Amino acid sequence: MVLKKISLPAGRQAFSLIELLVVIALIGILVAIATVSYTTIQKKSRDSRRVSELKAVQQAIEQYYANNQSTYPGSCSALDITYLPNGMPSDPQTGVRYDDASISSCSTGAYCFCVPMEVNSGNAVTNCSTESGLFYCIRNVQ
Repeated sequence: MVLKKISLPAGRQAFSLIELLVVIALIGILVAIATVSYTTIQKKSRDSRRVSELKAVQQAIEQYYANNQSTYPGSCSALDITYLPNGMPSDPQTGVRYDDASISSCSTGAYCFCVPMEVNSGNAVTNCSTESGLFYCIRNVQ
């Protein structure tokens, strides 16, 4: 078996410097777009997790209210394994438990938890404090 050497047409031996620079620039633009999209998706995912975890906390507190003569737990950390089997959830970005957050208040008559959001606009419930920004808050239903 004889290998034949393939030759390029005369004057066309390789890519020009301009062609290489254009391709490198296009690859750079695509990488930048992908990076921004990836970080945005991560932020939205953490926001979604915050909302679902706070709704679970709200359901647990309302279940406590129904089982304990129409009173809420006196402290934010009073929910035992009966109501939150995995314990109080933590913020997915900082790791701080929601009841240890600076924007939470609990008493036997009411409760309020607010967590800062990264991308989403939060909800229409008023904030537990005077801080400004994008927050998702839960409050007592009763």
